[in-house]
Amino acid sequence: MRFVIDKAIPFIQGVFEPYADVVYMECDRIGPDDVRDADALIVRTRTRCDAALLAGSSVKIIATATIGTDHIDLPWCDAHGILVRNAAGCNAGGVAQYVFSALYGIASRNAIQLEGKTLGIIGVGNVGRRIENMAQTLGFRILRNDPPRAAAEGPYEFCDLDTLLATSDIVTMHVPLTPQTRGMADRGFFKKMKPGAIFINAARGEVVDEAALLEAIPRLGPVIIDTWNHEPDVNRELMEKVAIATPHIAGYSYQGKQNGTAAAVRAVAHYFGISELQEFFPKTEHPEDEAVKLDVRGRKQGEIAAMFQYNYPIFTDDFFFRLHPDAFETLRSEYRYRREFYFD
Repeated sequence: MRFVIDKAIPFIQGVFEPYADVVYMECDRIGPDDVRDADALIVRTRTRCDAALLAGSSVKIIATATIGTDHIDLPWCDAHGILVRNAAGCNAGGVAQYVFSALYGIASRNAIQLEGKTLGIIGVGNVGRRIENMAQTLGFRILRNDPPRAAAEGPYEFCDLDTLLATSDIVTMHVPLTPQTRGMADRGFFKKMKPGAIFINAARGEVVDEAALLEAIPRLGPVIIDTWNHEPDVNRELMEKVAIATPHIAGYSYQGKQNGTAAAVRAVAHYFGISELQEFFPKTEHPEDEAVKLDVRGRKQGEIAAMFQYNYPIFTDDFFFRLHPDAFETLRSEYRYRREFYFD
């Protein structure tokens, strides 16, 4: 067997070597000649998996160590018998950590009182649920918008988008990128938001119309952006006007990367019957990388903010991105994965 693997996937080197011929490559250099005789392709979001790459290849399974699959032409793969597996929910803890570190950090900088505020979550899947649970512990009022879940489970725990936008003091996006969600945060969307409301996008860049967001910024509160249109070529004007700008690293926790790699390895192992790897999980190499439990119950906002910033100093990520906006991919590939925090 021959496996082609994105060399930037952590914890994976040496795992498959006893069972296959393994080739590690830069994500943007994987081409048709490289996968022609490959049996498995293990990637991240930066490798576009479509007919241009895969036609005529022997690839049988694509495992992406990410939650998203918008970089994979799913209908084409299905029509050509290529199994696709993703790492659903792998980075949910990291993204939730990012959201609350950013929110409490920016509230401290701008003297914003968060007590009693309404948090609107758009997209309540694996990530949205984790944010909902943390928000409940922190005492936020929560509104949820998720049409697919509302259709399947009933509307009682959810609200329509217009109500969420008009009522929420904080709006955070956690939808997948689909034809329905592409550009959903448009001029009409931002006009419906409360004046002074905080806006967070740590989903996919293309769910936001960046021109519309630029127009809306003067009437919004702080804006926090981790994902961008046309990555790695980010909108410099938008970057200058947002409160926190980071290079698509919201989910870059140590635990999230362990989860993503484990899911990809297990998927390939199950497909090819490699029993020794079907329960694979990367070892935590250093005690300081273990997730840490934070006691936030009954704490004042300033104390919570200090705990969050100690465990994840998000303004450091913002500083280095603004200092080196052309180094988007380098900042990601050389990122020091942070440990997650969690509550009781």
